[in-house]
Amino acid sequence: MKVQNLSNKISISLLETLSFNLDKIQSSNLIKTKDSAERVKLLLLRDLFQLNWGIEKSKNKLVISPPSYYNKEIIRQSMSVSRQEILHKNRAWIEKHIDLAKKNLAHGKDILKSEISPRIEVCKTRKQHDLFRIFRYYWSSPYSEYVGRRIRIIIRDEGIDGNPIIGIAALGSSIIHIPDRDKWICWDRNIRTKNIIYTMDAYVLGALPPYNYLLGGKLISYILASNEIRRIYKEKYKYKITIIKKRTANDLVCIFTTSLYGNSAQYNRLKFKDRLLYIPIGYTSGYGTLHISNETFLAMRQLLKEKGLILTNQFGDGPNWRMRVIRLASDIIGFNSNILLQHSFQRGIYAIPLARNFRSFLLGKTDKPIYYNLPMHTLVKFWKERWLNMRKKNKEIINRIINFNPEDFRINKT
Repeated sequence: MKVQNLSNKISISLLETLSFNLDKIQSSNLIKTKDSAERVKLLLLRDLFQLNWGIEKSKNKLVISPPSYYNKEIIRQSMSVSRQEILHKNRAWIEKHIDLAKKNLAHGKDILKSEISPRIEVCKTRKQHDLFRIFRYYWSSPYSEYVGRRIRIIIRDEGIDGNPIIGIAALGSSIIHIPDRDKWICWDRNIRTKNIIYTMDAYVLGALPPYNYLLGGKLISYILASNEIRRIYKEKYKYKITIIKKRTANDLVCIFTTSLYGNSAQYNRLKFKDRLLYIPIGYTSGYGTLHISNETFLAMRQLLKEKGLILTNQFGDGPNWRMRVIRLASDIIGFNSNILLQHSFQRGIYAIPLARNFRSFLLGKTDKPIYYNLPMHTLVKFWKERWLNMRKKNKEIINRIINFNPEDFRINKT
């Protein structure tokens, strides 16, 4: 994971009245100052220190510089810290809803008898949103929410009594500027601003036990490319008008998703017949907010609130709300927000075209998308023939499945 502009450094001044031990900056006990600006500075220092950023004292300032690269272990450690923070904050809610999760999972022995017949369920009720939330805490990456347009999806198995949950997925407003994606589409700034409304990001996509042992993640990936998903999108947004551009948002021609460690075992080689469904198109520039902890972000929001600055995150209000909060708060405390935001983790980018002429449509050269015809049942059948049948021949995998009991399901901090 290379980091760009390695010579860039940030100098930050701390209040003269504050003293602290740099060697112990990871300790949250040191961050008790009531001054909101100073608290944001210290929390930022802690986040960056944990990511191996260089921090040196220089008179009354600290000079901060990014590492030459982020290896997988550093990324995992960062994810673990953020995840533990979120799980600790939400522990009471998780304990209250863990039984709900267990009641909606399959017994391992049952899925070996199931034909696995997926059904898409769009989250609308409180129970559905609670199920999505409890299962999102299960994965090792920290829970975060997109702002703007959002669709949360639960995939159930109608082949088993009770219709247990196979996995979950979520679509959100596309990130405004991703250079490799924009180059692949051939977008300039004006065309992108006009037509990004016709794309979405898959920011959650995965299977739950015991379906994950049978490559259920690939099954969920196939389902996102189906006719049913774009029809769900069209139905939800047929009357929606964006706040910024005052435009409708009911045609979805391409979905994008990313892989934290570059290449993805889940998306690689994911084809339907001879067509690659998930196309690797490059990498994010490492420009983002994933390396900023939720505690730091909340402190930034508090700082902005005290300054009378409120940034909204309503439908169509722009997908980079979190980034804008971090940028504005950083500027207030004299922290170079460009250097801070561009030194996040690079991710592999995948495109899932839903229309044959998606590029012409996104470039404004045609007004009508010509969609691929991919019914979900056809994609599911292909997944079974290409992936499931072979997986069921693996004795070690079968033993894991047989031994899975929903009562053993836990959401652990590690």
